Parts: sequence; structure tokens; C-alpha cells
Amino acid sequence: MDLRDFLFRKRSYTPIPLALVILYFAGMEKNFWLPGIPLILLGEWVRLASVRYAGGRIRTRKVGAKLLCTTGPFARVRNPIYLGNIMIYSGSVLLAGGKQVWVMLVVTLLFFVVQYGLIISLEEETLGRLFGDEYDEYIKSVPRIIPGLKRWRGAGKKVSPASWSQAVKREKRTLQTIAIFLVVLAIRVQLVP
Repeated sequence: MDLRDFLFRKRSYTPIPLALVILYFAGMEKNFWLPGIPLILLGEWVRLASVRYAGGRIRTRKVGAKLLCTTGPFARVRNPIYLGNIMIYSGSVLLAGGKQVWVMLVVTLLFFVVQYGLIISLEEETLGRLFGDEYDEYIKSVPRIIPGLKRWRGAGKKVSPASWSQAVKREKRTLQTIAIFLVVLAIRVQLVP
């Protein structure tokens, strides 16, 4: 079995051990709340904006796509949903604080660099086969994970975004996960010294 395919299919579950480690080392010093909370909110906003254009196709367990989404956030960065996840988890580390906050931040970033590096290589391989020259032009023009300042206006079918309320409905699982994590974090810090 291809490790990349395994990580793609299990990408919703592989960060669970990381979340448990973040909770274990949590201390919630207030000086980390200021960057942590906005980073979580910004990460979720990036995800919501991306879901408006990608729709329910982000929840698939099979690599591939019926159409190449190159509009909205996808016109600035090829993997905005993964970027949003990295921001949410990094914000969660900062919010959790603790004596090991900087170590945990590095561990979190390394975790996602490895996981998403493998997943993205599989996705790019597959999308290259499916969309050929159109995808080649897209990857030459749009950065992989760090957003570009300039919006790509290249070829490709323009996708009309869903409404924000539809995006929130599609993003329900992620919003629930963030809420559960925050509640467990608050309980952990209050009950376990």
C-alpha cells in the first residue's frame, strides 16, 4: 500500500495523536491567547472560503477531481484547506501554551510538512494525469502552500462559490472538532494541574 494514499484516506484522523500531545502539554498562559485565537479563526476562515469553491469534494477518500478548482482561494494557493489546517493547529498550540509551547509548535509544523508533503505529491501526480496541460500551467503559476500576493487569472473553468451558510454546513465536522478541542482544553487546564 502506498503510504501517501493511506495518509490521504486517513487525513482526518492522523492528527488526533498530535492533538492529544498538545492537550497533554497545555498550560494556557494568557500571553499566548492573543496570537492563538486569531490564528485559529483565520485558519477556519481560510477553510470556509475554500469550501465555498471546492464544495463537498474536500471530504472524499479517493484522490481526484471532476474539475480543477482554480478560483477563489485556489487562485492564490493550490492547497488552501491544508494551509487552513496548519493555521488552526498552530493556533491551538499557542492557545494551549505550556512550558513546551515552542517545541510543540515545531513538532506540529513538522508533522504537517511531512504529512501534507506526502499527500500533496500524490494529489499532484493524480491531478496532472487527469488535467494535463491545464494543471501544468496552474502549478507553474500558483504556489503550493504559501499564498501568492497576486491572484492567478489563468485558464480553467470558473467555479461560482456556494453561499457562506452552505460552506458552514459543509464545514460542520471541522467546526465541531474545533469546539470539542477547545472545551477539552479548558477542562484539562482547569482540572489537571
